Amino acid sequence: MDARHSLDLLGSDMGTVLSGTIARLVVAAILGGTIGLERQLRHKPAGLRTNMFICFGAAMFTVLSDQLAGGMGGDHTRVAAQIIPGIGFIGAGSILHARGSVVGLTTAATLFVVGSVGMAAGGGLYVTAIFATLVILIALALLGKLERKFGMRSRLVTYEVTGTGAETVLIEANRVLDEARITMQNVRVAGSAGHVRVLFNVDGSHDEQEQVNVLLHQSTVFATVGSLGAVEHE
Repeated sequence: MDARHSLDLLGSDMGTVLSGTIARLVVAAILGGTIGLERQLRHKPAGLRTNMFICFGAAMFTVLSDQLAGGMGGDHTRVAAQIIPGIGFIGAGSILHARGSVVGLTTAATLFVVGSVGMAAGGGLYVTAIFATLVILIALALLGKLERKFGMRSRLVTYEVTGTGAETVLIEANRVLDEARITMQNVRVAGSAGHVRVLFNVDGSHDEQEQVNVLLHQSTVFATVGSLGAVEHE
């Protein structure tokens, strides 16, 4: 009778532990997936699966850190403490250098905070995890729209101007950018005598890019002025 009672208690305790662990992991997967879905809909590099896995993994390591230390002894936070540098390493891989500019900082920062959401869920801090997820979604959705509306987001635009001589075109391009108080980046010169193409990058806000574009077109030195594309900073 005592043995059966002990087995019943053990089974009840195991069921409680397993149900609590599963609940934490499920919450982490849902919250991470919600943030990842927003990123996926905006066609960002780290989308649904990436954010879900990071959030789920952070929760899993947090749970394991506590349970392993409880069963074998040791520091309950030792494993969980390694989540932060691990997420930082993944975030660093999402930061790219494109045309002389850095992009992917928002993606890296999102992965970092998604890891913290997973840790909160793994630690059973459901209210904290849900509140953090809401703040992240609001920041990604609303603040991004405000940045675009007020022209606060910086862009790296590649311009191409042509003329009869490389020196003449470069001097004029520098004069235009000096007038706009912007520095030319990654200058490339191509072509032959009589027809020279000069390509360069300009990093600035929407209003600054508009000013540069107008000044370039107003110049009488350039034969043609064109834009070859833009990279928007996150």
